[in-house]
Amino acid sequence: MSTHPTTPAQTVGPYLHIGLPWPDGPYAVAEGAPGAVWIRGTVYDGAGEPVTDALVETWQADPQGRFDHPDDPRGARSHPGFRAFGRCPTGADGGYGILTLKPGTVPGPHGDQAPHIDVSLFARGMLHRVVTRLYFPEEEAANAADPVLNSIGDPDARATLVAGAAPDGYRFDIRIQGDGETVFFDV
Repeated sequence: MSTHPTTPAQTVGPYLHIGLPWPDGPYAVAEGAPGAVWIRGTVYDGAGEPVTDALVETWQADPQGRFDHPDDPRGARSHPGFRAFGRCPTGADGGYGILTLKPGTVPGPHGDQAPHIDVSLFARGMLHRVVTRLYFPEEEAANAADPVLNSIGDPDARATLVAGAAPDGYRFDIRIQGDGETVFFDV
């Protein structure tokens, strides 16, 4: 057992805007890329107010369900210029936007996972990031079979993970707590 006192944890904000964003962070794929869609939304706090100094980060598979990682046994990158990672700070209205490609179905040992995007949220007052997922509304059959989505018993809670359709892609609002709180996973 250590005889040294522990150090208190630091919050992950409010200094996110200083060093974490970069100019093309919101672009997991270049503007004008075939199949590119925007994921846009607003981050809300427990009182329903927009969070103006949060950071939204996304990780995902490519449209074939592969990951752009050298250890992925399913093959190399299929979409040159596709980064599979996006990072966007929220603006004065609490809004964010990430331009990406819609991911494909991801094969897994416990069943295929529906097309989804992993989303991390960093914000003031949090000691650690929170992690959620974005699922696509038109993937009803795949969503119904997804083992992670189906691990959430409450249909209303499960619905917080399904994005809405938008003219240029999808809308995914994140509610940190309170009414309609987004489901977050313990990772």
